[in-house]
Amino acid sequence: MPQSLSAVYIHLVFSTKERRPFLRDKILRRDLHAFLGGTSKTLHCPPIIVGGVEDHVHLLSRFGRTITQAEWVKELKRVSNLWLKRQGLRDFQWQGGYADFSVSSSNLERVKRYIANQEKHHQRMGFQDELRRLLTRHKLEWDERYVWD
Repeated sequence: MPQSLSAVYIHLVFSTKERRPFLRDKILRRDLHAFLGGTSKTLHCPPIIVGGVEDHVHLLSRFGRTITQAEWVKELKRVSNLWLKRQGLRDFQWQGGYADFSVSSSNLERVKRYIANQEKHHQRMGFQDELRRLLTRHKLEWDERYVWD
């Protein structure tokens, strides 16, 4: 086969440092989500949806063939950190880690709805419980001492 084709979908989640609510301003948050989507597209990982609330981000993308997950996340965080500081958030930092999950094409619509409804979802559940639930659902083991920086 002379062509290389890929349909791998990733649901990425990462938080602000210490889950500080830096992203309360809805306009700033909307602009950040657009910036992250544009950056992901530039990295050949076309975004499907970007969302989140004041202390974390969700990004669903079709993953590119020419970049590793670690490189993708590192660059998303690096350039968005600089962008947020230029927007006046001088003390802004992302957490050191992240979580990402594979998504089957049959579940794309469900994950899109989940990300689109983050504000409503977080009226009932905080970020830490949300992440624990995602980790459990995907059968990942974690150490609480290292997840919450």
